[in-house]
Amino acid sequence: MARPDLEALQLERLNALLARVYANVPTYRAKFDQAGVAPVVSGLEGLADLPFTVKDDLRQAYPYGMFAVPQSEIVRVHSSSGTTGQITVVGYTAADISNWADLMARTIASAGGTADDIVQIAYGYGLFTGGLGAHYGAERLGATAIPISGGNTKRQVQVLKDFGTTILACTPSYALLIGETATEMGIDIRELPIRAGIFGAEPWSESMRTQIEEILGLKAIDIYGLSEVMGPGVAAECTEQHGLHVNEDHFIIEILDPETLRPVPDGEQGEVVFTTITKQGIPLVRYRTRDISRIVTGECACGRTFRRMERITGRTDDMLIIRGVNVYPSQIEQVLVGIPGVAPHYQVVLSKRGSMDHVEVHVEVGHDVSFDEVKTLERLRNRVAAEIASSLAVNLAVKLVEPKSIQRSEGKAKRVVDLRNEGSE
Repeated sequence: MARPDLEALQLERLNALLARVYANVPTYRAKFDQAGVAPVVSGLEGLADLPFTVKDDLRQAYPYGMFAVPQSEIVRVHSSSGTTGQITVVGYTAADISNWADLMARTIASAGGTADDIVQIAYGYGLFTGGLGAHYGAERLGATAIPISGGNTKRQVQVLKDFGTTILACTPSYALLIGETATEMGIDIRELPIRAGIFGAEPWSESMRTQIEEILGLKAIDIYGLSEVMGPGVAAECTEQHGLHVNEDHFIIEILDPETLRPVPDGEQGEVVFTTITKQGIPLVRYRTRDISRIVTGECACGRTFRRMERITGRTDDMLIIRGVNVYPSQIEQVLVGIPGVAPHYQVVLSKRGSMDHVEVHVEVGHDVSFDEVKTLERLRNRVAAEIASSLAVNLAVKLVEPKSIQRSEGKAKRVVDLRNEGSE
């Protein structure tokens, strides 16, 4: 779609959205009245004058207070995982579900998927949006869906092998666990028909992509979504793997300076803000995601015209400020993946030493490193600490731990463990 045509469509849909939320959602009516703005804009630039929506708005309206249609029109509800606090509930009309299926079909197609593919969906089913989102997308595309959900990893591997899976959908950390488990079972996934993976729901690095592609022998595609905005299907990479195309006919993206909340130029990092311009059940105006990304400039070689966002590099609310330095867990992962002898499994453990915060990075060693070789371990620990210090400009304590001692996740990996309220060491 040509840019002028897309922007005209966005403006038409935006104004319809604004009228809808002002008429039907008390929270929005109060926000607009308090800000002294009318629920209409003459151009897309007018979006910047409208109030934000934040997660606390949904929490305070829990469970149904932000819905914009009568309950009789809601055909399904999902919720956030609640990993950062009280869950938030989102409602979908039949039209929302249909749009979602279209966008997830678009996502799978952008990874090279067709009706001939067999899609193993190892995202969790239930209130989490990942499983059902991918499921309906695969079916809308005409592909064969395997609704295996997360967990029971040996069975996942067996199904990959026996069912002829060609596309795997799960979190990237779970993809690595599936690869590790297959190796333990004596199965080389690279010899199976699987050729692509659509991975999301947690930040991951380019180095982790390389590892996944090497271990599983597939093309790893990054996808993006969040339950409040819709679920998976908000944006996705194509096979060029150079930025995630935002589905701009359904979502308007802004990248803002987290401090000033003003737009940053394309190419600069900031907080991602979305406005949902087609959702009916629980539409959102300028939702602050807390995710950090940037707009990727230039045209994509695939020919798609929707703007691209960079993979998520962290969140404003899981960002660690260590001695004045901003540190995201994904930056630590980026360092670890490049060091032989360590696995890409780690946790950042926060504790108290007296009145001071103490940060220690727990890093798993690889299977080929013996815990009996003290000098080898000490050299490896020093190297990890030195490379983290070099890359992040901050010195962090490093503790090497045995293989598989950090708990694996069948969903989102838990990278930060905060023990600061459990007493000083």
